[in-house]
Amino acid sequence: MHKRLTFVAALAVSACLGLPATAQDTPQLDTVVATVNGTDITLGHMIIARARLPEQYQQLPDDVLFKGILEQLVQQTALSDNFEGDLPARVTLSLENESRSLKAGEVIEKIMAEPLDEAEVQAAYDEQYASAEPEKEFNAAHILVETQEEAQAIKKQLDEGADFAELAREKSTGPSGPGGGALGWFGKGMMVPAFENTVMEMEPGAVSDPVETQFGWHVIKLNEVRDTEAPALDAVREEIELQLRQTRVQTAIEEITEKADVDQSAAEGIDPAVLKNVEWLE
Repeated sequence: MHKRLTFVAALAVSACLGLPATAQDTPQLDTVVATVNGTDITLGHMIIARARLPEQYQQLPDDVLFKGILEQLVQQTALSDNFEGDLPARVTLSLENESRSLKAGEVIEKIMAEPLDEAEVQAAYDEQYASAEPEKEFNAAHILVETQEEAQAIKKQLDEGADFAELAREKSTGPSGPGGGALGWFGKGMMVPAFENTVMEMEPGAVSDPVETQFGWHVIKLNEVRDTEAPALDAVREEIELQLRQTRVQTAIEEITEKADVDQSAAEGIDPAVLKNVEWLE
C-alpha cells in the first residue's frame, strides 16, 4: 500500500518558505491562496484540512499550521498532477466510501439539528425522573478490623454504651477511621454486596453484628435513610435532549433504510473471510 505525504513532512519543508499573499482584503472560503499548474487551492481547502488533523497537531501555533497545511496541499496537488494511468481500486473505492459516509453524515446532522418540542422534553423527563420510584440513600458509619474476634469485642463494647465514633477513631483500620468511621451518603450499588445487604435490612440508629467482606470485618451503624430526589429538569436537560435526538436519528435511519430499494441477495453464500483479501485493491 502506498503511503500518503505526511503532515509532519509538510511542516518540515514549509519551515523555510514564506506565506503567499492573499488576493482579497477580506478572506473568504473561496479565497485562492495558491495555484499549482492552474489548479486553485483555497482557504476552504485549508480549513477542512486543519479540521481533520489529529488533536496534537491542532494545538500548534496558527502560523506553523498555516505554513504546514499550505505546503502539504501544494505538494499533494503537484504530485497528483504527475499521476498517470488508471486509479487503483483502493483509491476509487475509498473515494466512493468517503463520499457515501460524508453525505450520510450530513443527513444525520440535519436530523440532529431539528428543534425539539418542549412537551417532548418534559414527557421524557417525567418518564425518566419525575414518575420513577425514588430510591433509598443511606448514611452510615463503620468500624473495620481484621478479625471476627476483634469485631465481636467492638460490638460488645457498643452494646454496653461505648461511643461509636470514638471506637472507630481508636480501632478502625479503614480510611474512614480518623473521621469516626463516617461514610456519608451512598446509594444502592456503591458498597460491596455483603455490606450493602446488611445496611438495607437495618433501622436508623441500629448497630450491626460483625459483617465480613473482602476488606475485613465491619461493625456498621446506620444513621439515616432518605429517598433520593429527582434532579430538576434544567439539570438534566442536555442529557435528555441528546437521548431524544439520538432516538430520532435511529428511527430516521430505520425508516429511510426500510423505504429504500435494498437487495442483499448477492451477498448470500460469500465467505466472510474474503474481506481479508486486501491484495485485490492493488
